[in-house]
Amino acid sequence: MPSDESIETNPDPRVKVRLVALSFLMLFLELALIRWTGSNNIHLAYLTNFVLLASFLGIGIGFLRVRSGPDLFSWTPVALALLVTFVLAFPVTLTALEGPNQLEGAWGMAALPRWVSLGAIFFLTVAVMACVGHGVARTFVKFTPLEAYRFDILGSIAGILAFTLLAFLEMPPIVWGVVVCVLVTWLIGIRPRVAALVLILVLLTIESSAPHDRWSPYYKVTAKVFPEAVVGGTPTHDVLEISANNIPHQTAYPIDTLRQIQPFYFFPYRHIPTASLGRVLIVGAGNGNDVAVALAAGARHVDAVEIDPVVQSLGSRYHPEHPYQDPRVSVHINDGRAFIEQSNDTYDLIMFALPDSLALLSGQGSLRLENYLFTLQSMRTVKDHLAPGGTFAMYNYYESFLLDRYAATLERVYGATPCVEVGDALGGRQQAVITAGAGANVECASTWNGERVSSPTDDYPFPYLATRSIPSFYWHTLVLMLVASLVLIRTAGGPLRGMIRYGDLALMGAAFLLLETKNVVQFALLFGTTWLVNSLVFGGVLVSVYLAIEVARRWRLPQHRLLYAALLATLVVAWVVPQSSLLTLSPVPRFIAAVALAFAPIFLANLIFAQRFQDVGSSTTAFAANLLGAIVGGGLEYTALVTGYRFLLVVVAILYGLALVARPATSPMPAA
Repeated sequence: MPSDESIETNPDPRVKVRLVALSFLMLFLELALIRWTGSNNIHLAYLTNFVLLASFLGIGIGFLRVRSGPDLFSWTPVALALLVTFVLAFPVTLTALEGPNQLEGAWGMAALPRWVSLGAIFFLTVAVMACVGHGVARTFVKFTPLEAYRFDILGSIAGILAFTLLAFLEMPPIVWGVVVCVLVTWLIGIRPRVAALVLILVLLTIESSAPHDRWSPYYKVTAKVFPEAVVGGTPTHDVLEISANNIPHQTAYPIDTLRQIQPFYFFPYRHIPTASLGRVLIVGAGNGNDVAVALAAGARHVDAVEIDPVVQSLGSRYHPEHPYQDPRVSVHINDGRAFIEQSNDTYDLIMFALPDSLALLSGQGSLRLENYLFTLQSMRTVKDHLAPGGTFAMYNYYESFLLDRYAATLERVYGATPCVEVGDALGGRQQAVITAGAGANVECASTWNGERVSSPTDDYPFPYLATRSIPSFYWHTLVLMLVASLVLIRTAGGPLRGMIRYGDLALMGAAFLLLETKNVVQFALLFGTTWLVNSLVFGGVLVSVYLAIEVARRWRLPQHRLLYAALLATLVVAWVVPQSSLLTLSPVPRFIAAVALAFAPIFLANLIFAQRFQDVGSSTTAFAANLLGAIVGGGLEYTALVTGYRFLLVVVAILYGLALVARPATSPMPAA
């Protein structure tokens, strides 16, 4: 079948560099928008892949418009300036956990309604990525399909490496903006849209110059120290307030102030004689309050685990008691579950100290950073790390169903009813300290007598959902996103009939996004929910894609049905091998097994895609179909809230089976 596009047989090397640079820009900007918009709008804390799917839609539209209309890429600075201006002018922050005015906009004004705020971010993100996608597509068509895909993946790998490096260096948004603006200027020239580029840099400079802000790999962290303060009528000094993504997060007080205004910090130590308080493990050490309390209670050694290096460093520098500088304290910047799994030590007290993050694991997977801490399997691991006579305690502000869930889980693990001591309520949540183990019945004010609800598990790590269901907020948002996507594809992308012949590629896109999501959450369980693990998984996926492309370029692949059969076999193996068996392995064998189980399906899936893609008549339409199919996959991701993550493998297998059925009987011949 003749190609729909004009392909240069020997593209100029500068064209190759341009495609790599454009693809770098596309992924780098996508990652930056996911991270940056979430730091300014609390609604995005609950929608894991909102900006990701908007980006896919925009890129898909840009690819569909490659043969029609003006050059959209030159409008990238204008679209991006509008998005940056809107997000900074109309932020949505949480200022109070209770009361009528919990959400606030800029300068103390009322926040925009949720649907207005999210709708504007959605459409502006689509516009930005459509402009960038159009620029990529106009260069994409100058190559054969597989060669274009190869350069696109090379640019994407460079993009994720660059963004990971900036996250490691804790660079603020102005640095991300400079990278984007320099690339855009180089690719389109300095004169067009110079005012928009200047506006972007000015706005990001103002935001990044806030004197109290630092950018960790997870949050925009704001820290303020008050030399003198009155808290709850109690005069105090050197109070450290920490906000994350403009949301009140932690406050560090002197130890005497803590005793008066937040006595629940000290409740766990009622159950343990000072003479028995040798080694203490604190998960969620944060600003250092819990470490200071443990030292004041007589702990001889404290392992303090905190996932966010910036939050810990602020506590080390500004906490009035300076607990992190005590020689009895060892600091570990790590995921709490991962630290426990990797440790051979035992403790007299293990404490989960307010481990309630405000960040999601990634743009994929409905996980918060701490979800795997609270599963039944995690609690059993914690018990195994208690010394003889050791005690486990956790405290936070809980809704009633969540208090019952954690207490019931501990009852199943320890075979005894835990001690539950309650305090004040805040925002409809009950302050509670839950204690289990040997010290649970020592000076216990009241034992738990609530409902025996189900426990979260490693396959279903969603403690914050009262029932196995998709919350209405998710349903409504997903339906509106899909409807908006169809309308935008039809109006901005042109007739849909051109994509019908690539229905199998759309199904592959949906399946692949789910497969990627499953691997992200699996590696989070096996190696921790840290930003570095997350980045390595995404980078590994892109490297697997690139290797599949190289294999398809250099060797003749087996008949596609054999590749589908091999893919199904790897999915069956991934289904059969329980994750719990991998957790029993030491780190190196665990890593090897995890890589084999996770990346074998990804590699085979991309061999299938590469084999099909190299024969398409229109590489841009086919690529757009694949991206738009990923939007459907992003919606299907939320089925895990009902079924758990393991079942996603079944959905992946079904989608690839449908892709096999939908594959044209005779694929078009490669374009000459």
